Amino acid sequence: MTLTRERPAPTALLQKVPEITVSFWAAKLATTAFGEAFSDFVFFNDYLGQHLAILLGLAFFAVCMVIQFTRRRYVPAVYWLGVTAVSIFGTMSADFLNQDLGMPLWASTLLLLVLQGAVFTAWYVTQKTLNVHSITTHLRELFYWLTVLFTFALGTAAGDFVSTTLGLGTFAATFVFLAAILVPAVGFRWLRMNEVLAFWLAYTFTRPLGASFADWLGVPAPYGDGLQLGTSTTSLGFGVILVGVVAALAVRARRRDRSNGPAASPVTAR
Repeated sequence: MTLTRERPAPTALLQKVPEITVSFWAAKLATTAFGEAFSDFVFFNDYLGQHLAILLGLAFFAVCMVIQFTRRRYVPAVYWLGVTAVSIFGTMSADFLNQDLGMPLWASTLLLLVLQGAVFTAWYVTQKTLNVHSITTHLRELFYWLTVLFTFALGTAAGDFVSTTLGLGTFAATFVFLAAILVPAVGFRWLRMNEVLAFWLAYTFTRPLGASFADWLGVPAPYGDGLQLGTSTTSLGFGVILVGVVAALAVRARRRDRSNGPAASPVTAR
């Protein structure tokens, strides 16, 4: 089954997803690490409580999605704010399954994997493509953000499963997922792996990679097995990195728009 066969569809929107570059992956990793640390900081905060924390995370996610869906084209600050909101809420959702519902990490990982597969199936059956650069209708955009949400939740559960249930610890888990992300990188570069498949594999693996590294840096004693800097400090550090990367992307997009003129095409990817 090809993953890129297109079915003609009316174009109602300009491109809503950024160009896939090194900066894209840097921003993605920053959102995963920040989302993991900040979610832990809020979700396990004794003053808020887990139920209030997840409701606040859901509200923030909903507001960001409304803003994102009302844009007609890719806007760096809006898009990456949306990814950050998904990162926070997706992490909380996975933690809710484990902490509040008592679901084992292997079970939540399997459940979220099935759900992600279901979204991919529905997306492909209805749209005949999983290419993120075909996001030119609201329906495709909806499938895209559902997929992003499940990749973040799945990555959280999978990362915790490897570091906790398998007993590897967060540091070793970081290298496990670093090795995993090399599979689509090598496959696409040298083995002619389908570019859409390679993208979604890499996109999914960046979540547990960034989350495991953030946990190694920040989770405090007695739960952490790393540097134990604290989730607040780790959140602040990755938040600064994220703001810097997104600011650079916004400046680059603005310069491109100025050089191309007002009738220029939106950001596209190869």
